[in-house]
Amino acid sequence: MSFLTYTQLTSLLALFANVATLVLVVIFGGARFEISSLVNARAWLRQALRDVGVWLAWTVATVSTAGSLLYSEHYNLIPCRYCWYQRIAMYPLVVILLIAAVKKVNSEARRYGLPLAVIGVIISGYHYLIQQFPDLESGACSLSVPCSAPYVWKYDFISIPYMALAGFLLIAALLLVTDRE
Repeated sequence: MSFLTYTQLTSLLALFANVATLVLVVIFGGARFEISSLVNARAWLRQALRDVGVWLAWTVATVSTAGSLLYSEHYNLIPCRYCWYQRIAMYPLVVILLIAAVKKVNSEARRYGLPLAVIGVIISGYHYLIQQFPDLESGACSLSVPCSAPYVWKYDFISIPYMALAGFLLIAALLLVTDRE
């Protein structure tokens, strides 16, 4: 697969993750709507996520991990410092969420996975902000692999940190709403 095709695919996956996160926020978010179709959708989705929510979060973590490895190992993109920090938050999620999904312990997935996902949201959000405003970079990254220079730039806003942010947000949302009473 060519680099351009692969970046197109990963960018579309990030957009899909954004839509899925938005749907979860609207359905399970703060205000309790009394629209019967939304109440029915909430009940149906809660039941569905009780069975597969952790598996979905694991799938997002696994695809994100594989994606970052393909970018670095196959396409030879050298990760910057913040990319490594994002990897440190994402890679363990694959193991943690797999064990929780196999054992069917959603509360344990939330207990151990959610802090990593939130840390990942903070790091990738900051990294994306640095790419948008390079003057914010404190010089912590090397000159050969600057944190402010995006390797990928699709649709004039999607970069690798944005993709990571989308993945972390979806994992956090799934863990928050899975088996939520």
